[in-house]
Amino acid sequence: MFFRKKPVKKTYDKQNCKPAIRTSICTGEQVAGFRNIHTGQFEEVTLITSGKDLQEFRDMYDIEGEIETFY
Repeated sequence: MFFRKKPVKKTYDKQNCKPAIRTSICTGEQVAGFRNIHTGQFEEVTLITSGKDLQEFRDMYDIEGEIETFY
């Protein structure tokens, strides 16, 4: 009754993709996801509304260090 689900660890293709945050110039909306190194294509994963959302994204995919931001 008082048990929480354990967070599910997900994986991504570390050889072809890197974590990135896409920020809208007009509205400032931020979306976290993965950017293909070869094609530049961005795959959206989650909307960032606060620092908590970004931390959950980092924890979900075991991301450490800086995350690239692009517009």
